[in-house]
This record gives sequence, C-alpha cells and structure tokens, in this order.
Amino acid sequence: MRRRAGAALLALATGAVLAVVPGTAAPAAPSAPDAGQATWPVTDAHLPTPWTQDVTPDNALPEYPRPQLVRDRWENLNGLWEFAGAQEGEEPPFGETLAEEILVPYPTESELSGIDRHEDHMWYRRTVEVPASWRTAGQRVILNFGAVDHTATVWVNGQEVAHHEGGYGRFSADVTDALTASGPQEVLVGVTDRTDATWQPVGKQRNVPDRGIFYEGASGIWQTVWMEPVAAAHAVRLDMTPDVDTSTLALTVEGSPAAAGGRVDVVVRAGGVASEEGASAAGRGAGKGRVVARSVGAVGDEVAVRVPGAHLWTPDDPYLYDLQVRVRDARGRVVDTVSSYFGMREIGIAKGEDGRNHITLNGEILFLLSTLDQGYWPDGIYTAPTDEALAFDLEQHKVLGFNTVRKHIKVEPDRWFYHADRLGLLVWQDMPSMKPGRPPVEAQERFERELHEMVDQHSSWTSVIGWVPFNEGWGEWSQEATGRIAREVKEQDPSRLVDAHSGVNCCDSLGDSGEGDVLDWHAYVGPGQPVPDATRASMDGEHGGFGLEVEDHMWFEDGHAYEMTPDVATLTRRYVENQEDVLTAALQCGISGSVYTQITDVEHEVNGFFTYDRQVEKMDFGQVREVNESIIAGADGSGGEPPVVDPGTPGLSGVHAWGFDEGSGAVAGDGVGDADATLTGTTWTDGVTGGAVSFDGAGEADTGRTLVRTDGSYSVSAWARLDEAGSGFQTVVSQDTGSNSAFFLQYSGQDERWAMSFVGTRALSPEKPEPGRWYHLTGVRDAAAGTLTLYVDGTRVATQDVCTAPATEGPLVVGRAQYGGAEVDHLRGDVDDVRVFDRALSDEEVAELAGS
Repeated sequence: MRRRAGAALLALATGAVLAVVPGTAAPAAPSAPDAGQATWPVTDAHLPTPWTQDVTPDNALPEYPRPQLVRDRWENLNGLWEFAGAQEGEEPPFGETLAEEILVPYPTESELSGIDRHEDHMWYRRTVEVPASWRTAGQRVILNFGAVDHTATVWVNGQEVAHHEGGYGRFSADVTDALTASGPQEVLVGVTDRTDATWQPVGKQRNVPDRGIFYEGASGIWQTVWMEPVAAAHAVRLDMTPDVDTSTLALTVEGSPAAAGGRVDVVVRAGGVASEEGASAAGRGAGKGRVVARSVGAVGDEVAVRVPGAHLWTPDDPYLYDLQVRVRDARGRVVDTVSSYFGMREIGIAKGEDGRNHITLNGEILFLLSTLDQGYWPDGIYTAPTDEALAFDLEQHKVLGFNTVRKHIKVEPDRWFYHADRLGLLVWQDMPSMKPGRPPVEAQERFERELHEMVDQHSSWTSVIGWVPFNEGWGEWSQEATGRIAREVKEQDPSRLVDAHSGVNCCDSLGDSGEGDVLDWHAYVGPGQPVPDATRASMDGEHGGFGLEVEDHMWFEDGHAYEMTPDVATLTRRYVENQEDVLTAALQCGISGSVYTQITDVEHEVNGFFTYDRQVEKMDFGQVREVNESIIAGADGSGGEPPVVDPGTPGLSGVHAWGFDEGSGAVAGDGVGDADATLTGTTWTDGVTGGAVSFDGAGEADTGRTLVRTDGSYSVSAWARLDEAGSGFQTVVSQDTGSNSAFFLQYSGQDERWAMSFVGTRALSPEKPEPGRWYHLTGVRDAAAGTLTLYVDGTRVATQDVCTAPATEGPLVVGRAQYGGAEVDHLRGDVDDVRVFDRALSDEEVAELAGS
C-alpha cells in the first residue's frame, strides 16, 4: 500500500449490544486498545485533511442523511461494525463475531475506515436494539442504506431483507417481520465489489490506481446507514418538479402499498431553515415560515401546488420553500408526517441575440461556469470525513465565483445536493462510467438500469439541471445506443437538460449521435469551442488542467497536469488567460458553459485550486473570482464583434512553396518566399512532377520560421503518398507552438482517414487512403466563417466548426507534428509541392490548385 500500513484486527466482545441514541451516531463497542488495532481519531494519515482528526466512532457523519424526506424519529447506525474479508460463495456468518472492526460509512480502502485495504467480498455485522416505542401496533421499522458499492445483500436475524446492485443508489428494507420480540437484533451485510475487474459502473475507481486520471477504489458501505419507524401507510418519496411559467410545483407523494387510496395534505411555507444559509439578504427573513400555499390530493397522484408570486431560485438568490406533507390513511387519520423543501426554477434552451441556442435559467440566458468535481478525499476516498468537509468544496466554488459544478462520474450523498441547493450551485450530474472499452450485453443492461435509477432518485434536487450519461466514450458500445439512451433519459425527466456525451470529440468516443440538448467538447488546455447547432446549445465540457506541485501536500512524490507551472503567480496567470479564452469562445462561438479541471488535486493530478488535502490555496483567489465574474456577466448571448480578416495575397502561388526538386542536399528551397527548409532524416525521391522528399518515420523538413498566422485565415496544401496506413498518426504539414501543433494536415491513425485537425477537432476524409498512391491535400482555416475544412484531390470532403484559434509562434514543419511538447506523428511516405497561403482558398481555387 502507498498509504499507512494495513488494517487492524480486533476481537469484539462476544454478544455485545450496540445501543443507539436516537438521532446520533452509534457509540463504539467497549474494548481496550490492542497492539496494531485501528484507533480513532486517525493521527497518522498519509495526507490528512482539516477534518481527519475530527472523526471518531462517536460522531461518524451524525447528520440526518435525507434532507428531502425528513422524519423526527430515526436512529443513526454509523459507527463501529464488525468486519471480515470473505470468499466468493461463503456462507453468511450468522451469530459469529467477526475478527475486525470498521468505522461505517467509510470505504474499506480508506484510512478512516480502519481497514485500509480492498476486499472483493466482505461481511459487515452489528447488533442493534429497536426502541420499545417503535413496536406499537401498525408500526413498521425501515432499514435504510445511502449507498453500498457494489452488490449488497442484507440479513436481519438470519432472514434476507434486501438485495441491491449498484454502487451509487440508495435502498431500504422493511425489517419488521425479521425482528425478534426483544433484545439485540443482528444485522449482517454481505458485499461484493470487484471494481474494474468487472464491467460494473465504477467512475474513476481502479483496483490498481495509476499515476494519471484513475484513482483508489472505494468498496463497501460508503454512505450513512439508519433506521426509522413508520406507519404501515407512509410516504416513500416525494417527486417534485417546479413550473415557473405557471408558478406551480408538480408534487407526487409516492407511498407504501398500505398507503394506496390514502390522501395527502400539503403545506408550503416561505423559506426557512433549508434556505437560510444560502439565501441573499433580500430573500431571508421576510415572511419566514408564513404559509404561502395549501393543497390536497391522493397518494400516488400528481398534485399541482400553486405557489403564487413565486420567489425564483438562482445562484445569486438560492431561495427555498419549506414543504410539509401529511399522509392520511383510508379512514382519514394522519399516519405519517414528513418535511422537505424545494426551489422554483427551470432550465431550458433559447435563442440569443446572436441567433444561436443558449442555455437559460428561468428564461434568461446564463453562462454555466463550472469546475470538474471528482468528490475524492485522501482520508475517506469516496466519503467526506465530515458534513462540514462535504460542504467545503461547494462553498469554495462560490468563493471562486463559479455558479455550476460538474459532478464527475460519481454520485454524492443526498446532503451534498442539499448543500448545492442552499448555496446556489447548478449541477451537471454525470452517470458513473464503466471502464473504457466495449462492454458485453449484460453490462450494457446493468449500466442502463443504474443510470435510470440515478435519474429517478435525484430528480427533485433544485440544483441538478442536467444529466450526462457518457464521458469521452468510456464504456460506450454504439453511437445508436448513446442516442437512444439520451432520448430515454429526456423522456424520463423532461424538466432537465441531457448532455448525451461529454467530450464527444475525444478519446474513446464513437462520435456525435446528434441527440440531447447540448453538444459538449473536451479540449486541454482548450477551451473547447463547439458551435451550437439547430437543436442544441453547446459547451466546453472540460478544459484547463494547469498544475502546480506543493511539497508535503501531494499524494505521490510527483504530480501530473495538462500543463505544469512553476509557481502560484504563473498558475494564476495561465488560469486567467485560459478563462479569458472562455469568454472569447462564449462571445464568438456561442458556447453556453465551461468546465475547468478541477476544484482540488486528486492523487497524481495536481491541477486543482486546492491541494488534495484542502490545506493550501494554489492560486490568487481574488484574480480567479474577478475573471470568473467577468465571464458570467459578459457571456449573455449577444455575441461578439466579428473577426477582422486580412484578405491575404491573391493567386495560387501562395506566400511560401517548396517544390522539393533539388534532388540532393539538406535544404529545400522556398520557391515563393524566403523560408528555406532544413532536411533531417530524409531522402530524395521522384514526385508527382519532378522530385519529392521521402520520410522514414523519423525525419522532418523544418522551415525555422512561423509562416502561418494561426489566429487568421490560411490554407496549406501538399501532395502526399503513404508507405503504410495503420493505426498511427502521420503528419504531412504542421506548425509548432512549443506544446501542441497549431494545426495538423495529416493521416489520422485513430480514424484511418486523411484529416485537417486542431487538437480535439478533425475534419476527416470519408475513405481510408491507399498506401503508395499520391493524394492532393488542402486544409483551409476560414476565420470569418469559423470553419476548418479538408479537401482531398481538389474536392471538399469535410468541414468542422472551429470558431476561434489563438495566435501562436513556432516553425512550420513538414513530416511531423508536436504534441505535449514532444515531436510526434512522423510521416512514413513522400511529400511534394507544399504551399502556404495567407487566406482561405475557395472551393474553385482548391480544385484548380489540385488540377494544376
């Protein structure tokens, strides 16, 4: 293990009863510390957070865990449980004392759990006493689990009461009939979690975390466990959907089977406890607790609750209404009372002044400025050490001037969403992905079941405004299925946006299905610049990723980022510059949101605003907030000034041209300009006409000069012949930047097509090129139209919308590219007659050029 040494063994007192105080965490079973056993607080954590030493068995997440369905009577079962690793198929150890103890609800791999290791199969055991007041006639006892990763079976007194698959969904069991008449009740939970050894949805979890973007696993019980007494007829959940246009809340009280045919009384009050911490001064206090609406209806039916003159929820004014629901049985008696809350807001798509589709909140265009939030902790991995810690990252989003969070391929506990609601943060909710690759059919079906469970269980949070089924193609199995799933999620929840595929331009993606409400690109360092289409808004789903190592605050001895910086000043400067590009993309390209990577460092990634332990601020937060606020204020859908484009040099000679007709020597003359190219690792050969230069996978022709003004219009053409057309990239012409080439006229091995590319964007030929055949290639960047176009043999074959491009400096090079600062994508083949133009050629001009 990279972290502190293994977990401790502890012999628990046989038959010990863990008495539970209502509304508090379960106390620890009495035991004397033995050598090597786990102890709390954890004082030797590998990378402690400010809250690590606050955690003990007496206070493990004591807060009520379900803010949207609150009852007065409940008992928290967090605390010390018995624990043991298990073998597949092992018989349940009913009545047996297990050898270790674990602090629930922290994952087994976490230091806070006391186990600090992974087990594929495991047992949890404890005993509880059910208060006598819960055993009155007609009362039922419900056992609730916030989440268990991944497959859980629950027994009470040897009787199976629940089985659940999925590491992110909550589940409950009515355990009344399994209880004994008195005394301690045994609860046993069997868990299997093989993480990425299977195709189950895992998000970033890995059994063997790498030094890149995948992290420690988080197995077993990782959210709060609790019990509550209810009447046989009771509310199971509240489905709430606000309608701003009609000033109503659509409320459905889903009930237990015994509640069928019952009635509900609904009372809405002006914002109270739920909204107090997050509301603006104008929204606080006035009329607090005042009844604003009453309604009645039937259990299971939708009730339209009128909210006159609704006070709308926004990030600047996160006003929340309090809600009380009373369930009446068939005889009209009140048998269940629950409290909740909601916000009045709606999310949508509308045309801006620029004529493009934009995302709106409450009918007004609002730029969704977000970070990528992984939700990982060095001490608790998937589980924040305390509720204060759980809220911290969200609170810092507000400090930094963000209005949105992208919860990245993880689903948080309900209290996280409550904090987002009260603070005023919009949430893009990802579905936890499967591992990259093409999953088998049974895994596809499981993924879809868990996706729809996630949507179903989180469809009433005010903060959640969009669902993201896929990320960068991880676990995607077909473009058609991705489109179908996006449609089905939209049918399931038409009140929110669907981002069918975040990073649809990237990585393992199978391409754009055209479905959903949002077109989403990833670009590092970016930002991505997808242009809205006829039906969708667009956004940058990931960008940035600037890194800084902070000694003594890192998980590993070194760190990774998409661009490393040496100090706080440089990191802040690069962030500000990058965010200024976001505003440019919003004005000129029409993107409706952006997601910066990321709020905190995570394991090997050191590209956060905070170190992984949340101990160090890594940027000048004042500058961060200033530029962030300028984006939200400036990206209003009005569009920016159109770019001024130089008309360039007329004619088809170009401003630079290399005919490669020398036949010998190490220099290729520029027949039009004065940028002769130095040849390295090349040979001379016969060309289309006259001579050509041949590359063997390691050579280049370097002009030594910046010849293309990349923030304007330009065209680059060449004759090219490949020796092979395999899976590797091969570049014909590019221009260095010191990082990634400003453009690539190339063979894309990933697609096995000719391409004119920017990082993250490719205009591709429809067919694979034949080795040994000459092709005339032309790449055209039209700054006025905001396009990137590829021509093959004089015919336009593909165009991509790329509305802006930064000015860059670096030499134009034939025969290779640059990526991540390294020289890559060397050509295996021949090149003849390379030409550079300082303008965008027309279709007719390209055809004439190829024909000549």
